[in-house]
Amino acid sequence: MRGILAMIFGLWAGLAQAGGLTGTFASIDGGELRIEAWRGQPVLVVNTASRCGFTGQYAGLQALYGRYRAQGLVVLAVPSDDFRQELSSAEAVKRFCEIQFGLDLPMTDISRVTGADAHPFYRAVRQQTGFVPRWNFNKILLDGNGDVLGSWGARVRPDDPAIIAGIEQVLAD
Repeated sequence: MRGILAMIFGLWAGLAQAGGLTGTFASIDGGELRIEAWRGQPVLVVNTASRCGFTGQYAGLQALYGRYRAQGLVVLAVPSDDFRQELSSAEAVKRFCEIQFGLDLPMTDISRVTGADAHPFYRAVRQQTGFVPRWNFNKILLDGNGDVLGSWGARVRPDDPAIIAGIEQVLAD
C-alpha cells in the first residue's frame, strides 16, 4: 500500500517548496485562519460556492471532517465568487452552510482563488504545482508539512478513495 501511495503522491512532493505552503485567510467568523497553525495535520482546502451544482458536497466535507477531526484532519472551506455562484456576503454564506449542512468546519471569508488577484495560498499552489481551480469544490490536500499531496477537481467527491488514502497516510506518519 505504501508503494502505491508513494507513486500516487510522489509527484507532488517534489514540486512543493521546502517548508510547505503557508497562508493567512480572513475567517468567516472574524479573525484569521493560519495554515501554519495546523502543522503536523492533514489539511484539505476546498474552494466552495453556495449556489453551485456541487454545493451538496458540503455534506461530504462535513462528514469527512467529522470522521477524521479527532485524529487531526482540518477541512478548510474557502468560499469564492470567482465562478459567480456565491452568495453576496460572508454572513449569508455562513448562515446558509449552518442551516443547510450543519457545517462547523473552519471557513474563510469570501476569497479569490483564480487569476492575478487570487489569494496568496492559491497563487503559491499554482506556482508550485500548476494546479488552478477550474470550478467550485476543487480540493487540495496538504500533508503535515504543508506540502501538496494531491489536488482534485469538482467531480471528485470528498470521500473519494484517493483523498481518504492521502488523509490516512498523513495521519499514520
